[in-house]
Formats: sequence, structure tokens, C-alpha cells
Amino acid sequence: MKRRQFIYLVGLATASGGLAIACDANPNQASTELEKELVVYSGRNEKLIGELIKQFEAQTNAKVQVRYGDTAELASAILEEGTNSPADVFFAQDAGALGAIQKAGRAVELPTSLLNQVDSAYRSPEGKWLGITGRVRTVDYNTKLVQPGELPSSIFDFTDSKWQGKMGWAPTNGSFQSFVTALRVAEGEDRARQWLEGIKANNAKIYPNNTSIVEALTRSEIAVGFVNHYYLERIKQENPQVPVEHHFTEDIGSLVNVAGIAVLNSAKNPNNAQRFVEFMLSENAQNYFANQTYEYPLTSGIAPKGKLKSLQEVQKQTQKIDLSNLNDLEATLQLMQQVEII
Repeated sequence: MKRRQFIYLVGLATASGGLAIACDANPNQASTELEKELVVYSGRNEKLIGELIKQFEAQTNAKVQVRYGDTAELASAILEEGTNSPADVFFAQDAGALGAIQKAGRAVELPTSLLNQVDSAYRSPEGKWLGITGRVRTVDYNTKLVQPGELPSSIFDFTDSKWQGKMGWAPTNGSFQSFVTALRVAEGEDRARQWLEGIKANNAKIYPNNTSIVEALTRSEIAVGFVNHYYLERIKQENPQVPVEHHFTEDIGSLVNVAGIAVLNSAKNPNNAQRFVEFMLSENAQNYFANQTYEYPLTSGIAPKGKLKSLQEVQKQTQKIDLSNLNDLEATLQLMQQVEII
């Protein structure tokens, strides 16, 4: 469990080879050069956003330097670097890291014109970050092993003994840990502990990540698995006949988390940073996310790909929480260690 065992608000991650923006002895030339630069710290990997970065460069004539890495490690690096951070923009894989940056006072308030493009559920109440895409937790199930009517409406009902040995989960996976953090925030420590203990007692099979859970479902190795929605959508693009479907619970089990962006208060290129946010909310970029990464677009008028409930339907059924409050990963890791699942 090396990947995310650190505290967002303490800079335990060491940033190697910091990105330097080239400057010239001539201040006017340096200013001109800076206007063409943008430095992005991205917890979204190059496979997901590399093509969009190229499109942004072509559209704006800006030169983008991207430091790819684990979202939480990059958040820690930003906090450790302080106002000396070369980053202009933080593109995070989940809202918890954005909440940490906000609470440390490192994010600026974004223009209303940008904030209003995204539903208030998927952005900071203080306007310091906003979601770009939605990522929904689902209980995916094998249709040969489980009938839809057998699936409970609450995530807590999977602690029932009838699910003994039939489930899969990925305790070391970052998206699962974000879900457990949401469970703690929404339901309290005791209820979260009871759920973890109940799933463990039902001998849920442990997998390294979401992809391996969905693959196990396609092989009928397990009947249900706790995952993010888009992993099944990706597999179905290659094999539409796989006997696996989504089940959305009517509680925090169908948490809507986001991948989103904050502009740093130390940004040396604030204008390009704002243009970057605008670009990621554009129709072109939102369609790209819908059709290439299979996430939920967060601007209106663009539908997700696949047999998915709308975000409005999902949000009606799930408990609303301030996603900024998902930054307390330390307490989540401590709880999971106490339950002995990591």
C-alpha cells in the first residue's frame, strides 16, 4: 500500500526534477515568454488527456509543460513547494486532493462564468475548484449469476451473508479509498467501519484495481464488484456482449466524484490557466471525455456514452456531500488498517 499512504496536508511526497520555466535577462522578453507558457500538474495520465493537451496548444499557441503523477502525491508536492511551485494548474483525479489544495489556501476563486457551467454539486462552494468530468461508483454485476431484482438499493445491504464469497473489491485502489472517505463523511466513522468489516466478513475477493474486478466479472469469477462506472464501458467497447451490467444504489454507494481543476494562487501564467479551464469545459473537450474516456460530461447538453443513468437521476438518489471534504485520506487509511484490509 505504497501508492497513497501519505497525508494530503503534509508534503511527504518528494518532487524530483522540478519544472522550470525559462526566463531571459530581458524583462520584456521574459514577460512575453511567460504569456506563452502553462505548467500543469496532472493526476490524470497522459493516455487520458494527452490528446487534449495537444489540441489546447494548437488552439492557443501556448506551450504546455505537464508533470504527470499520482493525484495525491502531486497535491502534496504543491503544498511542499509553496508559492515557489512552478505549477499554474492542478488537474486532479478526485475532489479530495482539490479540497486539500483549497483548504491550504493555494487555490484562487474562479470566474463566475466558468463556475456556472457546472452544477453546484460538482464544484467548490467557495468557487476554488470545479469538476471537469463525473465518475460514479457502481456495483457492477454478472447477469448470468445475479438477477437485477436481487440487487439491494443500499450499499450497506451487501454485508448480508447471502453475498458471502460473491463480491470483489480493491482496498488499495485510490478511487475505492475516496469512496470510503465519502462513506465516513456521509455516514460517520462507526457506520463506515461496520460496512468494511461486513464486506470483509463476507470474504470479498481482493483485486488490485477496477479493471481486474470487471475482468473477473466477465469470467463469472465473482457476481458483483465495487468499481467506477467507466471501466465496464471501456471493456464493452471491445466486447459489447460481456455479461456485465451496472447497478446504481440509492445511497452513497453511487457516489458521484469528479476529476477537476484548480488554478493555483502562485500561478505565473494565470491567463493561460483560465483559458485551460475554459478549454476543458468546451463542447469539444466534453465530447472527448464522453466518447474516449467514458466519463460523465459535466456541462449541459452532452450525454455520457453507454447504458448509464443520467447524473440528475443518480444525484436524486445519492446523499449530497461537499466533495471538498473528501481530503481526509489519512483517517481513511487508518480505519482500513484497523480493519486489516490494507
